[in-house]
This record gives sequence, C-alpha cells and structure tokens, in this order.
Amino acid sequence: MLTLLLAAVAFFSWQYCSPEKEVAPAVMQVGREDIEYLVTAIGSLEPRDYVDVGAQVSGQLTALHVDVGDEVEKGQLLAEIDADVQEARVSASRAQLKALEANLRERQAEQELARLKWQRQQRLAKDNATSDEALQSARAEMLIVNAQTEALVAQIEQHKSSLQADEATLGYSRIYAPMSGTVVSLEARRGQTLNANQQAPQLLRIADLSVMTVWTEVSEADVSRLQLGMPVYFSPLGNTTQRWHGTLRQILPTPEKVNNVILYTALFDVDNSSGELMTKMTAQVFFVLAEASNVLAIPMSALSTNEGGVTTVYVRDDEGNVEERVVQRGIDNRVKVEIKQGLAEGESILLQPSTAKARSAKNTNSMAKVR
Repeated sequence: MLTLLLAAVAFFSWQYCSPEKEVAPAVMQVGREDIEYLVTAIGSLEPRDYVDVGAQVSGQLTALHVDVGDEVEKGQLLAEIDADVQEARVSASRAQLKALEANLRERQAEQELARLKWQRQQRLAKDNATSDEALQSARAEMLIVNAQTEALVAQIEQHKSSLQADEATLGYSRIYAPMSGTVVSLEARRGQTLNANQQAPQLLRIADLSVMTVWTEVSEADVSRLQLGMPVYFSPLGNTTQRWHGTLRQILPTPEKVNNVILYTALFDVDNSSGELMTKMTAQVFFVLAEASNVLAIPMSALSTNEGGVTTVYVRDDEGNVEERVVQRGIDNRVKVEIKQGLAEGESILLQPSTAKARSAKNTNSMAKVR
C-alpha cells in the first residue's frame, strides 16, 4: 500500500506540478501557394521625363500664364519677359541694315560706271586714241570699286547674322513649353527681375507624370544579386494592398554613403496613366530573385536536416502515426519553402518535429523514473 501511495503522489506531482507539461506538436495540412524569393528595399518616385524651363534673357517677368498642376502642351506660351530693350535693339539693327543695303546699291552703280569707263578706255587704246596712264587708271578704278562692293556685301551678310541673333534674343522673351506634361513646380513669380548673364534662372519644371521612375536604395550586400531586366514591384506607403510592376532598368555605378551604409541606386519605370502615383511618394520595393506559382509549400519550421544534409519532414496519418519522410525542397522566402518531391497535397505534417520529439523523449524518461 505504501508503495502504491508513493507512486500515486509522484504521478500527481509530475502531471500537475511539472514546469514543462507535454504539449502536442502543431499539425497542418500541405497546401498550394505562390512563393517569391525577394530582395526588399525602400525607394521614392520621380517622373521619368521632365524638363526645367529657364530664361535665356534678363529682364522683368511681366506675365506668367501657368500655375502648379496645370497641364500644358508642347509649344504653349508659359511666360513673358519685358522685351523693350531687345525690341529697340532689333529696330536699330534693321535700320542699319537698310542703310547698308542702300550703300550697296550706290556702290553697285559706281561699279557699273567704272566698268563702262574701263571698256571705253580699252576701245580707245585699240585706236591709239588714249594714253596708257588713262587706261591703267580706269582699270584700277574698276578694281577698287569691285573690291569695295565685295566688302560691303560681306558687311551686310555679317549684319544680317547679327540681326538674326537679336531677333532670336527677342524671341527668348516669350517662353514656350518644350514638352507636353504637368507643371510640377514654380521657381519665379510675376514681377520678379531675372538675371541671365551668368546662369540661366529656372522658372518652372514640366514633367510627364504618365510614367514614373522608382529610385531605389539597395544595400551593397544585396546589389550583387540584382540583374537588369528582372521583375520588380512596389507598394506605396498607405496602400500596401496594391502593387505596381516593372522591370529593373538601370543600376547606377556610383554609390552613396548614408550613416556609414553603402547604398546603390536601382531604377525601374512603372505606368501611371491612372494618375494615382505622385512625385516623392515612398515605395516599398521588392526585387523578385525567384518565384514559383501554385506549388506545394510548407513552413520552414517543419523541415529537419540530418547530419548528411538530407531534408526531412514528419508526416502524420489519420491514425496518428508519425513517419519521417525525405523531401526535395525548392525556393523559399525564409518563411515558406517549396516542396518539389516527397509530399502530396492534403497530407498532415508536424510544424516543429524536433521540439515535439525532444519533449516526447523527456516525458518518457520522467515516467520511467517514477516507476
């Protein structure tokens, strides 16, 4: 009786007072999922195509015909600069050109007269009716007038080029859109005086927002795994359920050092015809290194690897019997792993077989000591 009583007390203490009670291992059924092996990064959105519109002439900004957010077409008038000085310069150049052209007509008349004198002297010389001095003087006069006429023609051509430059400068006082797009920023205001003598002042920026570029910062540990043309997608902050897809277009060769971390910039483009994406949005970026669709997948915690490197799982049948089975694994995302061979859809597996096995062995030893 005393032996039975001690055995009962020992069993009660083991059953209810032990700090580690036996817990049945978790079980799940094998199903099909999509698995992606990813490199994650953070990026920001910028328009792929944009242009900074500046002023090529100095003066007061008299008119600004657009505002931030306006849609503009190529060739549309954007701004006007006070053009009084340029207009006066063009008028003066045109007047001077007319004077030179009048001088040319006068010189051409003198040229014709000199030619006729030379011809008359030649006829008189045949009849010995003139002196050699008169003949030579007529010829020299003709050559001088011809040279003066050619010099005046060259001067007129030079002045025409100067006039074209003045007219072009006058045209720069009216600023037109170099591309179609959206005005995303304004750097100048009406009435502001612009100085373009040293550096062209920027007035505004026009961007094509139909296609956005994601500028992604990738750590030096991950950049070597990226390849141009690989698939990539992102979700903006605040809308993690929606994805925008693209392909990796470029990796800039020069890195940046941020807080002693080396980061490389990777670029890819996404369609924004819906207009949902905006400049400077933060993007959670995922580069797809490998992917598998509708494959058998189980948690990584369900795998066991023996000393020979063989991967196994513990499969439980409907009667509760557990079998250790060798499997062939595929890609994984560090949480789930693809199973290529060794399991069938719907089979039950132990999620933490090693822990469950260790606890089972410990409980068996405790029971043996009580007996």
